[in-house]
Amino acid sequence: MSLQKKNIRELTLEELRGFFIEHKHPIFRAKQVYEWLWKKSVSSFSEMRNVSKEIIDLLNEAFVIQHLQITESQKSVDRTIKSAFKLFDDNNVEGVLIPTKSRMTACISSQVGCSLSCKFCATGKLDRLRNLNADEMYDQVFMLNELAQKNYQQKLSNIVYMGMGEPLLNYRNVISSIEKITSNDGLGMSPKRITVSTAGIAKLIKKLGDDEVKFNLALSLHAANDKKRDYIMPINEQNSLESLKEAIIYFYEKTGTRLTYEYIIFKGFNDEITDAIELAQFARITPCKINIIEYNQIDDGEFQQAKREKVDAFVNYLESKNLIVNVRRSRGKDIDAACGQLANKLVKS
Repeated sequence: MSLQKKNIRELTLEELRGFFIEHKHPIFRAKQVYEWLWKKSVSSFSEMRNVSKEIIDLLNEAFVIQHLQITESQKSVDRTIKSAFKLFDDNNVEGVLIPTKSRMTACISSQVGCSLSCKFCATGKLDRLRNLNADEMYDQVFMLNELAQKNYQQKLSNIVYMGMGEPLLNYRNVISSIEKITSNDGLGMSPKRITVSTAGIAKLIKKLGDDEVKFNLALSLHAANDKKRDYIMPINEQNSLESLKEAIIYFYEKTGTRLTYEYIIFKGFNDEITDAIELAQFARITPCKINIIEYNQIDDGEFQQAKREKVDAFVNYLESKNLIVNVRRSRGKDIDAACGQLANKLVKS
């Protein structure tokens, strides 16, 4: 790839219009090209069928389209599909299509690897190589939507930023990708159908509030006790539960959006009623819902899944405190596509 060539999808529509004016072409050409780039997500300029060869040659001289490729997909017995995406620089990430009776969800990645080193997560064992660009996150959604239609004759209903990486450490690009996904120039999805999941970075949760975002926010909590959370999630050492409380209250006051707490329940670590009491006390700070998540085994992992009777007692206690609780059964475990299992195992050496 020539160093002089810019990724064309980094341009706004106005910048693209300026390019065509500069090269003495009609301004409406910009809108045509923009639609091919986003609504149709073409991988080459030659696919733009209503654009002249002269313009295609001009675009090829000035720009590249840094498009993703699906190099491999696996289908689970529960119909979940995990795909490996090859990026323009030969790095790889994974995304997951999760079909249920009521939803068709795309779980996408925001970084190549991750820097947070959470003890229960396979991605946390990888190095963080770089942030994904907005168009790379958009492409994951676009391509998983195509997979959904091809395999299940349904379009996506929901998007979760819960794949590889910490979305808030790629703040600008994540926000930009959501703006494009929700735009009429893009996929036109409702922001209320999008959830961004964070391990908990207090100042950036506040920034989401300042930006008055319309999408949903989920916090990977997993322990409402600083000592336990420090052990499994090193990020808690700089973002204590007290600082997260302050940020969550601020976010709710600014957006009015009810937060979701994600709580993976580990055998003998955070599965006692005393843990449920701590979680209930933490969760009272704003309206919320709680997702209790099965632990999914990873290579060299030190944790085990909690026993069913422990999970039931934990959930019953939370519900007795009038909290909204959902127990999330894992999807795609047999192909390492479940929560915490994404580690580029699909990528062939």
